[in-house]
Amino acid sequence: MRKLVAGNWKMHGVAADLEQVKAIAVAARRFPSIEVALCLPVTLIERAVRAVPGLAIGAQDVHFNAKGAHTGCVAAAMLKDAGASLAIVGHSERREAQRESDAEVRAKAEAALAAGLGVILCVGESLAVREAGDAVGSVDAQLAASLPGRTADPGQLSIAYEPIWAIGTGKVPTMSEIGDMHAALRKRLVSAFAGKGIDVRILYGGSMKPMNAREIFAVADVDGALVGGASLTAEDFVPIVEAAAAAG
Repeated sequence: MRKLVAGNWKMHGVAADLEQVKAIAVAARRFPSIEVALCLPVTLIERAVRAVPGLAIGAQDVHFNAKGAHTGCVAAAMLKDAGASLAIVGHSERREAQRESDAEVRAKAEAALAAGLGVILCVGESLAVREAGDAVGSVDAQLAASLPGRTADPGQLSIAYEPIWAIGTGKVPTMSEIGDMHAALRKRLVSAFAGKGIDVRILYGGSMKPMNAREIFAVADVDGALVGGASLTAEDFVPIVEAAAAAG
């Protein structure tokens, strides 16, 4: 299984920032064992696909309906038409700020997969849940309720575990905590998809930096990363890709 290192630019990026996309694409060619992707603002997807045709470009969200009266929303077919090859669903910032439910996240994942897009499905716990000692149980239940149906192709699906309290804070769980969570998520995936659950990559996200990436990639069942702020520049992002390649 090739590791996937995906960047999530969130609400950052204008035309001038395509120079960073190009620099990341050039550097990514040095690491053929790693799949590299950038999930950009919708306004940049088509331009990025034209600028770097060899790099996987994705979206940060997708609507669960194919079309209709949904002002400001973007359907999976529209993303595919713009050249996107994958989409993030269920990021904690959308679950919280946009009040997205597990059922909505599941519907979005199913819509994206049906359109031929790869999916990065995010799950994670708050600091309060972590401190209450129910992190693994809470995230496992969230994943169970968010997973697309059994007819989905697990090879097109990745799960991103992002402890909400670690996103952008500089705080990182211990390697043991990451290992315990990823092991529980793997167990859930095998239960949901039988033997094919092994084919689903489980990414880690949450204050991953060049300085801690190699240690995190060495943890069992860490099959890649979903990187936020550190993905905005080649200077910060490429060393994480390099760390993934070094981890094998």
